[in-house]
Amino acid sequence: MQKSELVEQLKNGSLNDVLTDIYLDESKLDYQTARYTAAAEKFEQLFGAGDISIYSAPGRVEIIGNHTDHQHGKVIAASINTDEIAVVKKSEDDFVRIVSGDNPEIKIDINGLENEEEEKSTLSLVKGMLNGIKGMGYNVGGFSAYITSDIPVGSAFASSAAFETLLGNIVSGLFNDMKISPKEIAQIGQYSENIYFGKPSGLMDQMACSVGGFVYIDFSNPAEPKIEKIETDLSDYSILITDTKNANADPQGEYNLIIGEMRSVANEFGKDFLNDVDRKEFEDNIPKLRAKCSDRAILRAIHFFGENERVYSALKYLKYDDTDKFIDVVKESGRSSFMYLQNLCSPNEYLKQDIPLALAISDKILNSKEASRIHAAGFSGVMEAFVKNDNVERYKAKMEEVFPNCVVSVLKVRKYGGIQVI
Repeated sequence: MQKSELVEQLKNGSLNDVLTDIYLDESKLDYQTARYTAAAEKFEQLFGAGDISIYSAPGRVEIIGNHTDHQHGKVIAASINTDEIAVVKKSEDDFVRIVSGDNPEIKIDINGLENEEEEKSTLSLVKGMLNGIKGMGYNVGGFSAYITSDIPVGSAFASSAAFETLLGNIVSGLFNDMKISPKEIAQIGQYSENIYFGKPSGLMDQMACSVGGFVYIDFSNPAEPKIEKIETDLSDYSILITDTKNANADPQGEYNLIIGEMRSVANEFGKDFLNDVDRKEFEDNIPKLRAKCSDRAILRAIHFFGENERVYSALKYLKYDDTDKFIDVVKESGRSSFMYLQNLCSPNEYLKQDIPLALAISDKILNSKEASRIHAAGFSGVMEAFVKNDNVERYKAKMEEVFPNCVVSVLKVRKYGGIQVI
């Protein structure tokens, strides 16, 4: 499709049904129309006219399963109706050229994808994705892309996983007839982050962004995780993510400590991951473990075993539309993260209590059929609430009163992961 044809279809409303299906909010049709139009025009300014296509990849929220994925446990996550979009066309040479927002152009020769950058960057992620796709036996070619995102930065929406998912779908669409599966794209995304970017992330972010909708994931066999899309109706609720804009100084370091402490407990049973440890054996040996592991490590292991069971309960309640019990399980998850996992704030900055305070304020606003909890890895000043639609404005106003610099994102779960839009 030429840019002029795309812009005309956007302006005359021919694509309104497509955009509403993706973004679930008719009130934002004008916004999405302007956004897509601006992206197409920016692409033509950068790379010239030609036959273009558009791809989309959503951000994600964690529904339940806090710090279980890296221990090969269970999690439920969901894609959301904010995303990254890319306007794309094939190149006549072997170079990939990407401009993301106002950032400088990235240019990569697809014949030179070795992992040799000393300083890890977006370039590293792109090379990792391309090399991972080639390693799975799929085709890779040159293309130009302009990318724009409305995923809030720093709010634990997995913007890097969305970027990886977007790249995977671009290459799948341009060179592989969309035959690279969502699961494979997610696994390649994790490979790119772990090997090329040097971040020891789990697979939850990539899988949620790539698969779409509510997704249950069992990482017992991480090479072949069990994935189940959950058909459920939470249309009476919105998911509100509050970013207090007061992250701890070293959230990645704190994240790594959780991984290390959980594994230190697993190692005492001759295992690398807590999911391979028998829960009863662990509980029976807590007195002995205290001589080998820190109390905090043991508490974090207690959280893991309980959270794994809560995820499975939540799966059941969502599948059978038992919303009240699902909300109760979310509340239990939040309490466990606070008491046992201890990932709300860093002990090194013990006077920073934004998230505990935000959760306390939430308790005052929410009713018994609503819930709040820490969101994602923790230590980033971000929390999550499941709020009835008629209570959203009240909740948002109160959080903004207490935290004047905060950003409260009101979200819905979109049914699509990474897709070719046009």
